Amino acid sequence: MTHFFLHIPFSLSPPLSSPSAGPSPSPSASAESSDLLLLPWEILTHIASYLPAHCLINVLPKVCRTLSTVGEDTTAWQLRAQRLIGSRVRFPVGPRDDFDWPTSCLEMEQLITFWAGEVQHVTKQSEEEMDRVRLEERGQVAEGHENEGGDEVVRVGVAAQEVAYGADEGMEVVMEVENGEIQAVLDEDQMEQLREGLEGRLEVDAAALIEDGRMELNADVGPDAAHLVQNDFAYPRYLDDRGRMEMVHHQPSRSPSPPPALECITLPSSHIALVNSVLLLGGKGAVCATGSRDYDVKLWDLEEGSNGTLLHTLGRKGDFTSHQGWVWCLASEGPLLASGSFDSTVRLWDLQAGGTNRGLIRTGSAVLCLSCQNDVLLAGTFNKRINMYDTRAAEPLIKSVHLHGNAVMCLAADDTYIISGSEDCTVAVYDCRAMKALKKIKLSSYLSSMSYSGYEVWAGDKKGMMHSFSMQTGTLKLLSRFDVGHTALVTGIHKSAGSLYTCSTDKTVKIHIPSGPPRTLCTLCHAGVVHGLSVEAGIVAVSTGDDTVNIWRPRK
Repeated sequence: MTHFFLHIPFSLSPPLSSPSAGPSPSPSASAESSDLLLLPWEILTHIASYLPAHCLINVLPKVCRTLSTVGEDTTAWQLRAQRLIGSRVRFPVGPRDDFDWPTSCLEMEQLITFWAGEVQHVTKQSEEEMDRVRLEERGQVAEGHENEGGDEVVRVGVAAQEVAYGADEGMEVVMEVENGEIQAVLDEDQMEQLREGLEGRLEVDAAALIEDGRMELNADVGPDAAHLVQNDFAYPRYLDDRGRMEMVHHQPSRSPSPPPALECITLPSSHIALVNSVLLLGGKGAVCATGSRDYDVKLWDLEEGSNGTLLHTLGRKGDFTSHQGWVWCLASEGPLLASGSFDSTVRLWDLQAGGTNRGLIRTGSAVLCLSCQNDVLLAGTFNKRINMYDTRAAEPLIKSVHLHGNAVMCLAADDTYIISGSEDCTVAVYDCRAMKALKKIKLSSYLSSMSYSGYEVWAGDKKGMMHSFSMQTGTLKLLSRFDVGHTALVTGIHKSAGSLYTCSTDKTVKIHIPSGPPRTLCTLCHAGVVHGLSVEAGIVAVSTGDDTVNIWRPRK
């Protein structure tokens, strides 16, 4: 028996246009433009609300000065964001002061297009292996237990989605394919919900929506790609156990599916040990740096060749490897690349000179996290310290501060403040200009990764939970804790105005809209532990539990 998911979106938005019976004479472009500008401003802004955010931001300002002001209405952007994520969630989670609404809407629309709006392809794996992996991750493996009849049991989340996001969102339905016939498997609540939704939206043509690629089918993208499971929403554990989305392997579809919006490539095998860190460089995601337990740092050209090309293995003349210990973390600012290692050093590399050695900094302890701000490099170490360095100076150490009682696991910073998380389960704020500690917060579990964007700080902890903080004028305040579905330590996080990416040792990468609670668009399930990720210009790089790096990028 084959299972797949049918996504039936319930949209209240009218179509952008309707087909015409045939060509008809039209006035000149200048006349059309003049007529458009004569419309009342309320009608003009209403028409603009159906245009993509990209058009409002990048196209209309080039048409004329009047249309360029259409995208300056903050209220219109707030309403657009509400339509994208629903009215029953908080967005932004942090302070609304000076929040960049246009950028957030643009990023959310791109995120939904790439990760939720197209048919995605998944890796072909055995039913038995995926079932075993799923049960192991949930801690429910029982020796000698067999499912009678050999059919896979599928649990589907529906109820929590309605609780969190309202009735104008989609619902997921399990479909079974048996003996060539497709039948929906719905309980009474799902049938009632589906009936009410369809009665209220009879004008929706379900067949057309399926042809548009909203049905989640399966195909094979190659042996090295990640197993991908799409789910429209993240269901917090406290809502309903039915709200947890299982990662299920599906048989390949018998009918062809449209090409996905993204492609996944795997960098050629070059490291000989686990890749601990990955970092996209250059602002456009064209170059990727990787750091491995084989002591090496490598640079890759992602635009050369079908799967990228190795540019350089970094190292000083006469050295066999980049470091003398595991390379654990990477950071970059402009032409500078810094790599931190268990050999108690940070090495500096000049990207403009092909990755040549630029300097060596001895830290006195294993380096666990790095952050670059202009010419200042921050290093969090195993010996409980945060070291500040001037990368231009012959004697680079500016100051070493002791804010924690255990190893410093993660860092985030701007020009004024340093935010750090430690294995002692505390998060601290330090004022770089005043050279003093401002605040320390005690948590129930230590933070393992952190991302600082605008006035918001998002962090993942040892147990897989997400923490959201507000950060204004040096005041750090814990806002919320979210369960986004990770079941183990969060190894990487990237937060921007309209996107949230997370990865974990539970072997998954999750893509979310950063609302409260986060709306999870997609889950990528790997065969091994995921050690880190990097996001730049819509490109996602993931270092997996072996010596490989997967790159997800928009298909050209």
